[in-house]
Amino acid sequence: MAQPRAKLWVWVATALAAGVALRLYFLHIAPKLTTDTLLYGDIAKNLLQNHVYGFTVPGHPPRPTLIRVPGYPLFLTLCFLLFGVENYTAVLYLQLLIDLATCLLVADLARRLWGTRAGMAALWLAALCPFTANYVASALTETLTLFFIAAAFYALHRWSETTLGYNRWLWLIAASLAAAILVRPEQGLLATAIMPAMLWVAGRSRASTFSSVSVRLAPVFIAALCVVLPFVPWAARNWHAFHVIQPLAPRSATDPGEHIPLGFQRWYRTWAIEFASNEYVYWNYDSSDIKITDLPTRAFDSPAQRAETAQLLADYNLTDSDSPAIDARFNALAAERISGRPLRYYVVLPVARLANMLFRPRLELTAITLEWWQWNEDRKESTFAYAYALLNLAYMVLGARGFIRWKSLPPAFAGQAPLALGMAAYVALRCALLLTLDNSEDRYTLEFFPILIFCAAVLFKREEAPAIS
Repeated sequence: MAQPRAKLWVWVATALAAGVALRLYFLHIAPKLTTDTLLYGDIAKNLLQNHVYGFTVPGHPPRPTLIRVPGYPLFLTLCFLLFGVENYTAVLYLQLLIDLATCLLVADLARRLWGTRAGMAALWLAALCPFTANYVASALTETLTLFFIAAAFYALHRWSETTLGYNRWLWLIAASLAAAILVRPEQGLLATAIMPAMLWVAGRSRASTFSSVSVRLAPVFIAALCVVLPFVPWAARNWHAFHVIQPLAPRSATDPGEHIPLGFQRWYRTWAIEFASNEYVYWNYDSSDIKITDLPTRAFDSPAQRAETAQLLADYNLTDSDSPAIDARFNALAAERISGRPLRYYVVLPVARLANMLFRPRLELTAITLEWWQWNEDRKESTFAYAYALLNLAYMVLGARGFIRWKSLPPAFAGQAPLALGMAAYVALRCALLLTLDNSEDRYTLEFFPILIFCAAVLFKREEAPAIS
């Protein structure tokens, strides 16, 4: 027994070493501080230096804000306190360790359900996944979010194996769900998927320690309360500072009183699909010129509409700033396009944006051109992009096939159904949310990868009893 165990640990160490090497590669060739990174960092600095959750205003006190939930700024604040203000290098190395912990959680969950071979496959798939590893090199919320997703599902399984009472796994579920929402507010969908699974497990339990359904369900409600509690002081702070009821963060990412360009956003949704449009149009609005040549042909339904759009953009480019009059003209143009092609606006384009987020090559943190599909522009970059797209597709296909096989594994699946349904519900809920977004960003589907890798591991299952120790 000693020799196989030693060999197993060698393989684990090798997989982790490969994962470290891949992440160090991204850290050294492509560390990236985005606009969002600097936004989070500014909040963290003001928390640390001025005790204000807000943005720096030159010559004035910091301006309070509520456009971001406090989880990631608090994480950066702790890092700045320990390693020095704006020491983002230390933040990235800490994220490297957190991401490896995510790999181990996914692998151990697969091992417990399907055996050592499946667990090892999950570890290698997670450690060598370039899409999640790349985000270690950017100070953004994704690495922490993936960790809390993996921790929540891992704790759900461990709790379902116990007497379902008040134990460490219950508290880990609650802590993971609360932390996930504090880092990214839409992770409330994770709680929405996991809490019903917990109720199902507890309600069907026949453990002798529970005398009634209400007693069996009580731990789940206590856990739900623990998930909500951290948002009470945040909501109270927002009421005190802004006199608004805002327990999370506004969808518009604006503070109370700021103008929201609803007309421009509505017009953008009438044609936008790919990520490149975010860079050239969506994020340039109210700050930089927007060129009509950066719009695809589907942005115009007729030559007259193209001329109207060109004139509107020319008028906007005079000041590069939003105004009620300009926004109203964008809204009128959007209404004209929607009335002419309602199916395109309400069905075709939302589905196309979701497909783009799922299946395009995940190159947003690389130096490769945004128009990666233009083969004649740079064949070397296009070749790499298509290879990346195929690798992304491979993870998707493996995950889908693994989930189908998982469902066909009676009687083992009967005991694992809450975990499977929780994962499926989370993916479905998140896809439904993404259908409502204006801007297509690959990172919004990165949260699926812990689930995809875990499901893919079942394809490597041996016909043996799963390990439980």
